[in-house]
Amino acid sequence: MSDTPRLPGLTLAEADELVNTAHAVAAERGFAPLAVAVLDVTGEVIALKRADGGKPVTSRVAVAKARTALRMLQPSGEVALPAEVVGPLQHSYGGDFVARAGGILITDGDVIVGAIGASGAQSAQDEEAVRAAVERRPAQA
Repeated sequence: MSDTPRLPGLTLAEADELVNTAHAVAAERGFAPLAVAVLDVTGEVIALKRADGGKPVTSRVAVAKARTALRMLQPSGEVALPAEVVGPLQHSYGGDFVARAGGILITDGDVIVGAIGASGAQSAQDEEAVRAAVERRPAQA
């Protein structure tokens, strides 16, 4: 055991399981290849995988959707801001703000422990895959 403290929240094993589950859901449902990212509460990547055949840009978009959910404290697809606000936010965050479905928060009770985002299929399908992964996550003690 290390003496170095760690942030509360998701472990690498939990993040990997979420990513793998989202990929499995996408494959089961016949979605286009996804990139799926799991972030810690600071918005940094814990795990990121792009399925075979996925477009390279989808990795960055998956991370951006998850970060958008964290920054707005709500699913990225529920961000209802006018274009004149979204544009400056995208600029402020270096393009790392995507107000499209596919990024959601991961919680333990009422505490946010991270976020997950996907990109590569239609936005609703991206979100369907990550929601299913989070819903299948074992209950936390």
